[in-house]
Amino acid sequence: MGIQLQQAIEIGKYLVTQRLLGRKRFPLVLMLEPLFRCNLACSGCGKIQHPKEILKQHLTPEQCFAAVEECGAPVVSIPGGEPLLHPQIDEIVRGLVERKKFIVLCTNGLLLEKSLDKFQPSPYLTFSVHLDGMRELHDKCVDRKGVFDIAIQAIRAAKARGFRVATNTTVFEGADPKELQELFDFLTSLGIDGMTISPGYSYEWAPDQEHFLKREQTRALFRQIFAPVKAGQKNWDFLNSPLFLDFLTGEKDYDCTPWGSPSYSVLGWQKPCYLLNEGHYKTFQELLEKTDWKQYGRASGNPKCADCMVHCGYEPTAAMDAMQPTNIGRSVKALLGIGS
Repeated sequence: MGIQLQQAIEIGKYLVTQRLLGRKRFPLVLMLEPLFRCNLACSGCGKIQHPKEILKQHLTPEQCFAAVEECGAPVVSIPGGEPLLHPQIDEIVRGLVERKKFIVLCTNGLLLEKSLDKFQPSPYLTFSVHLDGMRELHDKCVDRKGVFDIAIQAIRAAKARGFRVATNTTVFEGADPKELQELFDFLTSLGIDGMTISPGYSYEWAPDQEHFLKREQTRALFRQIFAPVKAGQKNWDFLNSPLFLDFLTGEKDYDCTPWGSPSYSVLGWQKPCYLLNEGHYKTFQELLEKTDWKQYGRASGNPKCADCMVHCGYEPTAAMDAMQPTNIGRSVKALLGIGS
């Protein structure tokens, strides 16, 4: 079972509370970026393209805690850069655990094994290791040989120490569905605590702008990837909402909920979302109130949003849809691992 029962219950309570309070816009996952610095130069990510003076900066634990409390989201994803490069990442994680936030610490795995002594296993902490394919493909994606093997060794070490470990996979144009199916089989054999998957996002500063998927390409590709699941031949354990996976294959049609996964970094609150670099606000409330949300999402006609189907914009939409009476049964079955 990927998502823990405890986490599912807390998120469900949070969503119901927001609805009862009549709030139309609220966060579900805070994407907390304590630094942009990284020890890899992946072609699909543009974080290290920031100026050197920005790459030298990092958020203090106090800044992280203030952002988490200001935002109020029950889940905190810590991407980067590489979070394990942060000199106080253990203090940040410890403080978030004390605040009973569900933490997803995203890492490329290079520093994970040697960093395990800094952390304590907790139901509130999940390491999410980036793996875009089997050995050859993944090492090509991150532009360094040997990274796949190091990441797999780190996953095994973390699991042996009692940590929750998941993986995250980004799918780009030209991906081979059979290789991704092989990857999911292999990761399942490691006994990990779930997988997340998302189509490649057109991050504006990414060096490679040629291999991001268009909307119809995404649907066709994900239908091929999930064909064994639909046929009852596989039962891979994804942390994604089953409704979000339906969205990727075209069985659901959602619009984006960009405020559902706000991003906070050394630059402030990024507007309007994690993927579009249109400036920053000083406070979360400014982000909510001053952003012209009608200008974003596929329904807006904004060409930058036309092909986006990324988890950070659509998982919150799927989460709200899961609360509908017609979808609750499906969500419970997925949580209990008893089929779709």
